[in-house]
Amino acid sequence: MMRYLPFILLALYLVAMWFFSAWRLRQELNQKATPLTHPRLTPMLDRLGRAMDLPPIRAHVYEIEPVNGLAAPDGRIFLTRGFLRKLDAEEVTPEELASVIAHELGHVSLGHSRRRMIDFAGQNAIRMALAGVLGRILPGIGAWIANLIATAVAARLSRQDEFEADRFASALMIKAGLGTAPQKSLFRKLDRLTGSGGAGAPAWFLSHPPAARRIAAIEAHEARWRG
Repeated sequence: MMRYLPFILLALYLVAMWFFSAWRLRQELNQKATPLTHPRLTPMLDRLGRAMDLPPIRAHVYEIEPVNGLAAPDGRIFLTRGFLRKLDAEEVTPEELASVIAHELGHVSLGHSRRRMIDFAGQNAIRMALAGVLGRILPGIGAWIANLIATAVAARLSRQDEFEADRFASALMIKAGLGTAPQKSLFRKLDRLTGSGGAGAPAWFLSHPPAARRIAAIEAHEARWRG
């Protein structure tokens, strides 16, 4: 029994970390979120809801400036205040933000939001295990290599989720009568809107696929659906 104790303790630590991370995120969102009632987006929420045979979609504003969308583990959908400022400045359209909401709905519907919290715990487990092994073999740089490997694994899983959520959003946008043009046009703007396109970072470290690959995947789905 004693030989399994380190693994039991590691498992308990990761479970505790998962619950703490989920609790901390929920507290952060509760403190910095307000209902999304923007008059130009309310019709979009209604159309997305009808396309899913549901009441109007409920979304929230995350009161931070970086441009982003978020699907919380509890199923809530958020757009940041920074994204709404871009809408008010006519830098994005209501239809483009509808595609962001549709994308985040994809994360929720496909279970990505909860799984990412589990992946976070798994990433830490990989990092700790590799750091222990590599630290003995390569003193001084073992922990650094372990962190690189864990980060690359997590980024790959995240990119897969993004492609899946994009496909869900495309289908929903088409069903809502909005089409995929807003989704693709927003991707072409994202690097400028966020101020960071991942330039200089190896592809395997990027948590989101490049915009060009996402657009190509959407067009491939459309061609297959038409066929």
